[in-house]
Amino acid sequence: MHASPWWLALGALVAGANIATAAPAGPQRPFPQHVSYVAGTILPKHRTRVELDADVVAAWTRWKAQYIASAGVELDGRPRFRVQVIFNGVDRSIAEGQGYGMLLAAFLAGADADARMIFDGLFEFSADHPSLVDPRLFDFEIPPDEAPNPDPTRDASTFDGDADIAYALLLADRQWGSNAGAIDYRARALDVLAGILDSEIGPASRLPMLGDWFTTSEPLYSEWTPRTSDFMSGHFRVFAAVTGDPAWTGVRDAVLAATSSLQENFAPTTGLLPDFAEPNSAIDPTLHPARPNFLESPNDGAYFFNAGRVPWRLGVDALLSGNESAWNSALMIAFWANAAHQGNPNLLHEGYDLLGLPLDAASGFNSLFAAPIGVAAMLASELQPWLEALYDSVRDTNQGYYEDSVTLLSMLVMTGNWWEPLPVPEPSALVQGVVVLVAFASLRGLRCWSVGALGCLRSAPWSPVR
Repeated sequence: MHASPWWLALGALVAGANIATAAPAGPQRPFPQHVSYVAGTILPKHRTRVELDADVVAAWTRWKAQYIASAGVELDGRPRFRVQVIFNGVDRSIAEGQGYGMLLAAFLAGADADARMIFDGLFEFSADHPSLVDPRLFDFEIPPDEAPNPDPTRDASTFDGDADIAYALLLADRQWGSNAGAIDYRARALDVLAGILDSEIGPASRLPMLGDWFTTSEPLYSEWTPRTSDFMSGHFRVFAAVTGDPAWTGVRDAVLAATSSLQENFAPTTGLLPDFAEPNSAIDPTLHPARPNFLESPNDGAYFFNAGRVPWRLGVDALLSGNESAWNSALMIAFWANAAHQGNPNLLHEGYDLLGLPLDAASGFNSLFAAPIGVAAMLASELQPWLEALYDSVRDTNQGYYEDSVTLLSMLVMTGNWWEPLPVPEPSALVQGVVVLVAFASLRGLRCWSVGALGCLRSAPWSPVR
């Protein structure tokens, strides 16, 4: 048998490498990841990395058992899942919860053999319920029987669910690849991102809107009435890198500027943000805290159950990018919380006015107001005891879907296991050339390495000096 020509063998090597890259056999970034955050940041060091990772896996096991519910099967037999949210005795699923579940499943792949099945099932359930306004986005609320909602705004989208689902799809693309499964994660992510830009980002404000459900009958809500927990500056940086669309950089700049403005004007000593903000007037879009009962509760203008997520959202961006604005805004909250509560997380309350006074002095500990601040505390070495106290206060908590979801996502950050689905840089022409030469040299045998570069050239079939 004759040996194959060297160029055919080289082509086979390159083709084989491309095939292997296109169809990964399993998780490409399995848990734990132990990400190196930017210089100057800290992790809890009172527990070993093995213990921290085990804490996350244990919390995920509890979370999955309590909140993942079967939701039938697709036509091809693949299972569907929903995140079960029971509030005031009413069972439902919401886009926010689906997004949280997809994020967690993508991050926990490798520790959980069922992670991809759960991820796909959660996405299929959401995809089966598109927004009636922009079908690239997802219904806010879905009852267990999946019947249409009598309130049409419930069959429209909300920003945070859509943004987390898009981010999770990008994680899945990096984790499992998009070319060898039932879902093209990357294509679906790009479709969702296009829908968000078209229907959920203010054309002038560049701020996240509450959803795609605004109509002329809802004049109170506009592109200038954001929910501050939607200020996901880290998400927007990733979206800009993946899409190459500078519009996402504009969104990130807008939310960081709005954060700084609200802190400087209304919370100069605490850094606390209101749940919702609204403009000064029709001609002055400068944001101020929303009035009571603006959308959800009498505390819409206070640091309450929405804004409690802000230190996590901003802290992730600061930890992974070092952005000065996100860093300063998140750290301001962490320093205030430490000083105001003498380093004792059990003294935290369920909500504050923007000057730092508890909304209810009798309220007890809630992990929602501790775990995100733990993320922000990672930004200063002098807050090491505060970070460790916050971590210990939340790592074994069980307080309900919302609290447990935000807590577990924050624990992923605090244990060094939150990573970004940034695009892999294409190899330069020089690197590609080196790869080709190395492959050729391996086919020519060891003689190239023993006689040196000139000997390699002399032995090459195209060499003019043979």
